Amino acid sequence: MKRIFLIAALLLCVVRGPSASAQAQYPFRNPALPVEQRIDNVLSLLTLQEKIDLLGKSINVPRLGIHAQGAVATVPGSGGQFEGLHGLALDRRWGTRSPGGAGPMGGRSAIPTTQFPQASGLGETWDPAIVQQAAAEEAREARFIYQRYDRGGLILRAPNADLARDPRWGRSDEAYGEDPYLVGTMAVAFVRGLQGNDSRTWLAAALAKHFMANSNEDGREGSSSNFDARLLHEYYAAPFRMAVEQGGANAIMASFNAVNGIPMTANPLFKSLLVGQWGFNGIIDTDRDAVTDMVTKNQYFPNLDEAVAGALHIGVNQFLNPYEESVHADLQKKLIHESDIDANLRGLFRVLIRLGLLDPPAMVPYARIGTEQEPAPCESDASKALALRVTRESIVLLKNAPFARKPLLPLDASSIHSIAVLGPRADKVYIDGYGGQPPFAITPLQGIRAAAGASIDVRTATDHDQAVALARSSDVAIVLLGNDPMSRVNPVLHIPFGYTPDPTEGLEGIDRKQINLNPEQQKLLQDVTAANPRTVLVLVSGFSYTIDWAQQHVPAILHMTHSSEQEGAALADVLFGDSNPAGRVTVTWPQSLAQVPPMMDYNLRHGRTYMYFKAKPLYAFGHGLSYTSFRYANLRISSSRLRENGEATVSVDVTNTGSRAGDEVVQMYVQHVGSKVDRPREELKGFARLSLKPGETKSVQLPLAAKDLAYWNVSADKWTVEHDRVRVMVGGASDAIKLTKLITVVP
Repeated sequence: MKRIFLIAALLLCVVRGPSASAQAQYPFRNPALPVEQRIDNVLSLLTLQEKIDLLGKSINVPRLGIHAQGAVATVPGSGGQFEGLHGLALDRRWGTRSPGGAGPMGGRSAIPTTQFPQASGLGETWDPAIVQQAAAEEAREARFIYQRYDRGGLILRAPNADLARDPRWGRSDEAYGEDPYLVGTMAVAFVRGLQGNDSRTWLAAALAKHFMANSNEDGREGSSSNFDARLLHEYYAAPFRMAVEQGGANAIMASFNAVNGIPMTANPLFKSLLVGQWGFNGIIDTDRDAVTDMVTKNQYFPNLDEAVAGALHIGVNQFLNPYEESVHADLQKKLIHESDIDANLRGLFRVLIRLGLLDPPAMVPYARIGTEQEPAPCESDASKALALRVTRESIVLLKNAPFARKPLLPLDASSIHSIAVLGPRADKVYIDGYGGQPPFAITPLQGIRAAAGASIDVRTATDHDQAVALARSSDVAIVLLGNDPMSRVNPVLHIPFGYTPDPTEGLEGIDRKQINLNPEQQKLLQDVTAANPRTVLVLVSGFSYTIDWAQQHVPAILHMTHSSEQEGAALADVLFGDSNPAGRVTVTWPQSLAQVPPMMDYNLRHGRTYMYFKAKPLYAFGHGLSYTSFRYANLRISSSRLRENGEATVSVDVTNTGSRAGDEVVQMYVQHVGSKVDRPREELKGFARLSLKPGETKSVQLPLAAKDLAYWNVSADKWTVEHDRVRVMVGGASDAIKLTKLITVVP
């Protein structure tokens, strides 16, 4: 009796409108029917206005009992989607865009959700498995919130598969890094985590963004990213292709910018590349106001009606832009036809069916999540432990020089009586524009105090002179510096979108003008270091910095990103040696802006990213140190000849030669020898993070497929595997290659 009541309750919760018996008569409700046949049926039942509403006003159709989002959102396209780059975003900002049903978490209230490090920090783990676990936790929380509170929906705007090709880019903190293979691998992991392991029904849907070549904020609404066909396929589109082909992503958001003069919101690449080559057939989103920008900023269309028609013609089926009046006008002008709307909506319904939103609830494997009085997932011990582990893995040890005959880190608690914890990032966990509200947040100061215990006096000060005095009188000084990811959101100063008073800050809508520490932070670091040479610099930032002074004068430097609820606890674990850092940087850290090409130069070959960088960087791509040491030996390849349609296995033995357990990130790069086309100096083609006890040796196997060595043949308009020699290189960073071996690619 209890089971019957539960199923009935679920049916009423997920499906509203006609009675359950009436709904069951619709063929689109029958999971046994082929997907396209179900879509044929639902399209035949919809009125024209309902179809237009489904394009962004609401993906609910009460008359047919289709309930695929919470209450209708006030912003087009928001009701069925959550932001979720590193945890669901239902804080004060995003909560207002996801109204829902009545109750304690209904309306526009913020809902706490598990918060992991920013996407740039997830990339710095170099651990796809743990990134997949974080995404799975996010997806479970989305199901819980939707099915418990009728809030938002199950389409999550993540991962960000953009490439952080320039350190000035204001949204670098949203990207996994600068390398297409690394970013694509992390994007695949995040997609798989969100969508789950069930062969039929997704836990949540991943909506990858922003397709593509969107890595400038200044003028993004009207700018064009220009590059050749090889860079398009081999670099800018590559992570999205991996997310679709390997991860199974079937939702994507168009970027604001144009590519080679054509705005992405109306770019035929969606049909020729995504649909024609990758097999994509799902949701295509516009970005906020991007359709209007095609008229006012790109000046590509003369009016909004033609811009909306242009977006529909590339397959857009979710507008985050006013669109309804233009659709009616376009139908009257015969710029579009109802059949065009039908064709686009098929993509929306394919995703809704994969989410189980058109199925009887009893057939959905996740239907019980949130329907019983279980605690919120973000409150569980497992969620907190996962956030702590991810954050630990994301921390990068940039420098750890000998100080008084041994490295300063990890700190020896038995020999320390006082620690000064200083700087503007010392006692706050900063959320960013695409994060949510965590259930709790441990600041660096709180984490260090908890780890230090009663025997160590942990002091702090916000005044500059007092901070320097505290550093002078303490055994160790820890200075926490970095960016403020929400510096533009200031209700007192009324800072507008796309502006920040600090040229070292970057945010959505504005690029950094300088990539050094701002003068106040630099002076604090210099004065504290002068007062106490036993100083640790902790950069808490979503960006790289030109910290050449610190590299020369500060004995120990760590980097971590913002937003993790476990920020302070993870940092303290690393500082005191309870966790051995093994994060790696995912972008090239230049010594100065003079080493970087102009911002709008999208041609990587002019000296951008580690693949083409023309000078010595401050920290090379893949750099990261450990409290232990590792030896590489016995590099071998399963065959010295690799057939053009084959795959080889690259193996290497790695030994922990130090006295501490630790993780090593084994990185495999390739270099083409004698290629007939221009190739990068080196390219990442494989990596593995492994844990080793002192003295332990493990053999690492990395697959190397010939197809992954292909280049885009412009004249043939296809991928081509060149018959050449390839130098396979393994080591701990792009500039720390330990062993190399040649392999020949043959027909």
